[in-house]
Amino acid sequence: MECWEVRNIFRKYYCRGGKKALECLGLKLLHKVCNFVFFVPVMLIPVKSKRMTVCVEDDEELRVDCLIEPKPNKINTYQFSWSIGPRQETINTNVSGESANNLFKDKSRVEELEPVGYRMTLSDFRDKLSDNTTFLCKISGQGENITLQKDNILSCSAVSLLLKNSWSWMVYLLLFFYHTHS
Repeated sequence: MECWEVRNIFRKYYCRGGKKALECLGLKLLHKVCNFVFFVPVMLIPVKSKRMTVCVEDDEELRVDCLIEPKPNKINTYQFSWSIGPRQETINTNVSGESANNLFKDKSRVEELEPVGYRMTLSDFRDKLSDNTTFLCKISGQGENITLQKDNILSCSAVSLLLKNSWSWMVYLLLFFYHTHS
């Protein structure tokens, strides 16, 4: 049911039926909350990649998950890199003929994720990041990238993942309104 439908139903059956003005004011508030809940979250949803995530683990290692589904009947290859300005550096790869930058050889590892994708973990990375760093991953030739600011890389903990999900904030907001208006 759309917000305008909620408003029209309340106007037609509730406020015009001789109810007190205060009760009708409460219904108008409900309509405003309805508009807020349905329209404001659209503005709050951050732009992010669905197939790639970057975060910092509790042990201060950088984690890059690349969730690209490889093409069937092909040998899976992966390549993780980052771009700082015009310079792109390969962090870890199993692509034939490619090699990782010497800075990352002993500091990164890659593991396969189930059901699809790969996870690259990088230690000792903070001093190598610029203010804006673009992380790139390729699996079997299909690529994805995400650009992040150095100070805005979030923690991988469950609490941080909950806080960055705008839907969780809407639940708290609805509970707040329910509690204060019941």
